[in-house]
Amino acid sequence: MSLADNLEKLSNACGVAGREGEVRNLMIKLLKPHADEVVVDKLENVIAIKKGKKGRPKVMLAAHMDEVGLLVKIITKEGFLKFAKMGGIDDRILLAQKVNVYTDKETLPGVIGSKPPHIQKEDERKKIVTYDDLFIDVGAENREDAKKMGIKVGDAIGFDAKYTKLGKGIVMGKAFDNRAGCAFMIETLKQLEKTDCTVYAVGTVQEEVGLRGAATAAFGIEPDVALALDVTVAGDVPGVREFDTSVKMGKGPALTVTDSGLITHPKVLRWLIDTASENKIEYQLETGLLGTTDAARISLTRQGVPSGTISVPTRYIHSPFGLINLKDAENSAKLAAAAVQNIQNKF
Repeated sequence: MSLADNLEKLSNACGVAGREGEVRNLMIKLLKPHADEVVVDKLENVIAIKKGKKGRPKVMLAAHMDEVGLLVKIITKEGFLKFAKMGGIDDRILLAQKVNVYTDKETLPGVIGSKPPHIQKEDERKKIVTYDDLFIDVGAENREDAKKMGIKVGDAIGFDAKYTKLGKGIVMGKAFDNRAGCAFMIETLKQLEKTDCTVYAVGTVQEEVGLRGAATAAFGIEPDVALALDVTVAGDVPGVREFDTSVKMGKGPALTVTDSGLITHPKVLRWLIDTASENKIEYQLETGLLGTTDAARISLTRQGVPSGTISVPTRYIHSPFGLINLKDAENSAKLAAAAVQNIQNKF
C-alpha cells in the first residue's frame, strides 16, 4: 500500500496515549512485510527489525503511535462523563466536538457540552470554558444507564474525525501527530530493501505524556544513532510570525536544530543536511520550538545516543483535525531511507 493509504488507516484508528492497542495491531500488520522480525516489548512498543551486517551501526527510528485525547474520569449521577486530558490539548477547541467513547464492548458516540451561553452571566460568556467545566453527553439517562452501556472510568475518548482528501495533495485527518510519522516510518523501511546497518523501526507508546515508550525501547536496543520521525508546527497560517516558526507545508521535511528538549547532535544534523543535499531533497531547519520529540529522551539513554528529528510540517496539531502535504511525508521517508544508506562511518 502507498504511504497515503497507510496514513488513512492509521489516522482513523484510535490510539489515545496509554491506549494504543488498535494502532499497535495495525502497525504490526503494516511493518511485517518490510522487516525480518517484529516484536512487542513489555511496555508494548512495536519494534520492527531489519537486520544488517555484523559490526555495522544500529539505527533506531522512532515514531510515536499515541495521540492526544481524553479518558473517562467520573460518571455523574445524571449520566454525563467528566474527563481527564491525555496530552496537551487547548481547552478552547473542546467545546461542542463530536467524540467516540471506546468501551470494552463497543464504540459509543458523544458530544462535549457545557452550560448553554443563553443562561450564562455576562462575565461567564467572556471566559474560556475550561475542560473541568465541560462534560460528555452520550445520551445516558443516569449513571446506572451509562454503566449498562459499558462505560467505565479509564475508557479512552477520541475525536470523531475521519481522514479526508483536500486539494493538490493536501489531506486532513485525526492524529496526524503522529500517525504521519508512523506512515513515513513504514515507507522508510519499505525503501530500505537492503542495508548494511541493523535498523530498528519503533512505534513508541505514551510520547504525548512524557516520551515514555522511547525511553524503554532505546534502553533495550542501545542504538548507535537515532532519528525521531514526527510532525512539527507549520507556521504558514494567519497570525503566526516568521520569528515564531518559519516552517511551511509543501517545502519539505523539517530538521530540528534545537527544541525544548533536544539540541540535535552536530554530526546527526550534518549527516541529514548532507544527505538531503546529495539527494536533492528540499528541507527546512527549525529551532526554538517549545515542544519536543522522542529524540530528546532517546538522546539521554544509557551513555547517550546521537539523535535528531525529521518532521512533517503540519497545521493544527493537537486538535481534532490536522493538515499535511503528502509530498512532505513522502520526502521525509525518502530522506530517512537515504540517510540510513548514507551512514558510512559517521557514528
